[in-house]
Amino acid sequence: MNLVSIRIITANVTAMADFYERLTGGTVVRLGDQFAEVRTASATLAIGSVETVGLFGPGSVRPADNNTAIIEFLVADVDLEFARLREWIAEFVTEPTTMPWGNRSLLLRDPDGNLINLFAPVSPDAIEKFARYER
Repeated sequence: MNLVSIRIITANVTAMADFYERLTGGTVVRLGDQFAEVRTASATLAIGSVETVGLFGPGSVRPADNNTAIIEFLVADVDLEFARLREWIAEFVTEPTTMPWGNRSLLLRDPDGNLINLFAPVSPDAIEKFARYER
């Protein structure tokens, strides 16, 4: 079994797609007004409209109500990302910090309040763990 996608349900697909396009510096694939995808080499972050919730079961999800999951992006340099993002992100949850498990992390929120971690491995163990991923 492989994890290939995480999906965010939102009331504003366009705003979320625009945010993630700017955050990642990549192209978000927009598959109509109700769905978009941030595709990376390792997984996809899907962005779906609240109008699609009925397909999964009415009331099965609530947009802008995530208080447990963290969306994590592996980056080459957390401090460079912080400098770039400071130009348009008004508030960060934490500034760049080296975590006890060997990653340097930067936490921020998307327009719906979902927590995002931009991280880079900095300890030898963390570098080895993430060596197979592109940055």
